[in-house]
Amino acid sequence: MTYQNHDGAIGVFDSGVGGLSVLRAIRNELPDERLIYLADSGHAPYGDRDADFILDRANRITEHFLASGVKAIVVACNTASVVAIEKIRSWCPVPVVAMEPAIKPASQSTRTGVVGVLATTRTLSSANVARLCEAYGKRVRILLRPCPGLVEQVEHGELYSAATRRLLTGYLSPLLTAGADTIVLGCTHYPFLGELIGEIAGTDVAIVDSGAAVAKQVLRRLEGSRVSTCNVPALEPTFFSSAEPDQARSVISTLWGKSVEVHSLALTHQG
Repeated sequence: MTYQNHDGAIGVFDSGVGGLSVLRAIRNELPDERLIYLADSGHAPYGDRDADFILDRANRITEHFLASGVKAIVVACNTASVVAIEKIRSWCPVPVVAMEPAIKPASQSTRTGVVGVLATTRTLSSANVARLCEAYGKRVRILLRPCPGLVEQVEHGELYSAATRRLLTGYLSPLLTAGADTIVLGCTHYPFLGELIGEIAGTDVAIVDSGAAVAKQVLRRLEGSRVSTCNVPALEPTFFSSAEPDQARSVISTLWGKSVEVHSLALTHQG
């Protein structure tokens, strides 16, 4: 179904603030498009939630975006992508772009033949990751490392704290010992930890994520639907969060790199 709404915004959502890394990539790729970002931080992290809960949140956010007149939706959350994307696409009338861990490019660029993947427990246990490992793990060794606690560190803006360093060191050490020279960031929160990951892993280890690839896919989908040209001036993205307003404003402003206004949006269960 083609959805003709040239002036609509692109709606981007995540379980929290991690999808801001994807939002930045989309802004770089499509600088003239209007963007709406929704951080469901009041319900983060999704990684340890059951599938029904995640699907319910994804449906409610999608409905909110459609009511706002968006012309495309980006599920900037790996966990929500693996749990909810097919069901959302089955009824959503606008293009929906999802996340996928960058296992393919990592497997093609590794020199040692060992790739480490950092992600949430639910993402790593998904059929999608199993498919990627089957497809691209025949000639390389792919090591999956669940990382409980990292999403929460980013949600609280603790990008360089001693506690965050301890968590990352514990998660990275086995991968580095096994010879991994490429680390896939399989959660959109993790690019905000990229500098610290680089310090721990060293300069010989490549760090890859999916943000730029997702942005290019958004461009392709909009061009395919003939709605890639926005007829109104691009503005600063509009930010929403289900978290406590002051905390949301502080963290989003820090990660976005400038002070921004953040609107509260609960989208609570009905009845």
